[in-house]
Amino acid sequence: MGKSERKSAFVYELAGIVFIVLLGTILHFTFELSGYQPAVGVFSAVNESVWEHLKLGFWPALAYAIVEYRYLKKSTNNFFLAKTVGIYLIPIIIPILFYSYTAILGESVLVIDILTFVIAVIVGQLVSYKLLTYRKLPDIFNKISLVALVLLGVAFLLFTFYPPHLPIFRDPITGEYGITNHVHSI
Repeated sequence: MGKSERKSAFVYELAGIVFIVLLGTILHFTFELSGYQPAVGVFSAVNESVWEHLKLGFWPALAYAIVEYRYLKKSTNNFFLAKTVGIYLIPIIIPILFYSYTAILGESVLVIDILTFVIAVIVGQLVSYKLLTYRKLPDIFNKISLVALVLLGVAFLLFTFYPPHLPIFRDPITGEYGITNHVHSI
C-alpha cells in the first residue's frame, strides 16, 4: 500500500468522524421530530437510555462505511474487518466511559456525554484506519466481520421494540424501555 493510498484512507476516516458525529447528533432528535414514527425509531434514539444512544454512532458509521466501500475497497486492506471493528468500538467505548465517569461524579453531565460520543467515534475511525492500512489478512476475517456487523444491526432493530429490562436499556427520565411508550399503533 502506497503513501497516497494511506493518505486517502486517512482523509476518508477523518471525514467519517465529522459525518458520524453530525449525523448522530441529528438522529438524537429525529424520532421526536418524525412524530414518533416506528421506522424512524429504528435509526434514532427513542428514549434517553444508554442503549438508544449507541444507535447514534452505529447507524451513521454504517452508512459512512457503505459510502467508503466504493472509494476504499480496492485501495485498502481488510475493508470489512476494519469497518466492523471501528463500528463495534463505538458502542463499546460509550458505555465504558459513561458508566465510569458517572460512577465517579454520581450523575451524568451533558458536555461529558457529548465528549464521550465524540471520543468513541474518533477511536473507532482511527482503529479502522489502522486496519485499512495494515497488511492484508486472510479473507475469512472480512467474512466473519460482515456477519458480526449484521448481527449488531439486528440487535439495534430488535431491542428498539423488545429491549431487555436491564439498566442499559432503561430511560433514566421515564423509567420506560424501548419504543413502546411512544407507539400507539404499529
